[in-house]
Amino acid sequence: MFIGRENELSELERLYATDQFQMPVIYGRRRVGKSTLIRQFVRDKRAVVFTAAESTIEKNLQLFSQSIYAALLPQMKTLPAFGSFEAAFDFLAEQSGAERLVVVIDEYPYLAMADRSISSRLQNYIDNQFGMGKMFLILCGSSMSFMENQVLGYQSPLYGRRTAQFKIMPFDYRTSALFVPSYNLEDKALVYAVTGGVPKYLELFDAGLSVHDNITRLFFNDSGYLYEEPSNLMKQEMRDAANYNAVVEALACGANRISELSGKTRLSAETITYCLKALVSLGIVRKESAMTEENNKKKTHYVVSDGMFCFWYRFVPGGSEMILLKQGKQYFEEVVKPQLSDFMGRVFEDMCRNFVMCMGGGNSLPFPVMRTGRWWGNNPTLHREEEIDLVAVNPPQKKMLIGECKYQRKKISLETARLLMERGNLIARDFQKVYALFSRSGFESDVEELAERQRILLFTLEDLY
Repeated sequence: MFIGRENELSELERLYATDQFQMPVIYGRRRVGKSTLIRQFVRDKRAVVFTAAESTIEKNLQLFSQSIYAALLPQMKTLPAFGSFEAAFDFLAEQSGAERLVVVIDEYPYLAMADRSISSRLQNYIDNQFGMGKMFLILCGSSMSFMENQVLGYQSPLYGRRTAQFKIMPFDYRTSALFVPSYNLEDKALVYAVTGGVPKYLELFDAGLSVHDNITRLFFNDSGYLYEEPSNLMKQEMRDAANYNAVVEALACGANRISELSGKTRLSAETITYCLKALVSLGIVRKESAMTEENNKKKTHYVVSDGMFCFWYRFVPGGSEMILLKQGKQYFEEVVKPQLSDFMGRVFEDMCRNFVMCMGGGNSLPFPVMRTGRWWGNNPTLHREEEIDLVAVNPPQKKMLIGECKYQRKKISLETARLLMERGNLIARDFQKVYALFSRSGFESDVEELAERQRILLFTLEDLY
């Protein structure tokens, strides 16, 4: 069953209906569902779908020819390959001159690496032949830096030819829940946390097993699909994977400043900075600035934004010996399971920020929300570092929502509510503030009474879903 991507499909269909030349560019990290989206889009259309191989240009021409024959000349599929890409392009230009034809080049970076002139040759055909007909050309790739620089970037021969671009992101927690409809809300949240909303990983969950059994089977079993997944992805994307592995593991275990990362990994600050830049471009890590203080370079953190990477690097390497001895289930029960609530804390904060951003686009909050994030800084009265889990702002209206997110078994207490309001006085004093509490397990009665008097918004896990 195809799940999600309604907006992307709708926009692709709108472009298709123009009956003019179109060249949408689709890109995103591996396993995020780009090819699945394309297959869903072309399922009822006249289409040539070619996936480039990490091989020679001759091999790719052979595969391209086979894809063309299979789609347009199925009775002639024993024909020899086209003599050149130009010959194949000439044929496709003829086929799309008067009738709509979708041509997909998936994993385009592999083709461009096999022949560095292919982008220039393709540009020539777009300008002089494809652009005059009804071709719907899709270029797709998993190498984020290549697609952004060598296809969409100013220095690319293809610059300015794209008619739309789609950066395919992992699913949010609500869409992720559709993959495991029989699970309760806490289990759905945990599935989202350990998969990072990546469709391929979500599909691996067996509804007939408990969420803990699924996690054990996938992560803590030496034959599990996700047992070596992050390290394999690192090797595919990075030349010196060891340094990147060390940086992500340190981030997953709580270090978030360059100085802390350097101390934990024993790598130089220069190396750390280089690694972080690449990891951010891949969507594995994100750079955070304290809300309302984005220009303060001292208030910059790095966190692992990919949930599966964060879970894997925090728990799997430490259990590798037990996993190889077929004691992965025991390791999960004794080491991982007791830490799941703590691990879920940061994930729950991200879920709450996503919820507020979506709610703030309608009439469900007191004001439209434009940005969300976190805040941290010094409390001059108590002489200690303070942190606010959720800050949502509308700068033109000078309005702000300040929230505390608790993913714990016990209900939120009155002390937590009062502490949140005290922290609110530390940030943006010229903003009108609204307060919100987000809880996995609900609220004590005196918190609910205070919320009615002070107009504090209260949200549970059920509200988020």
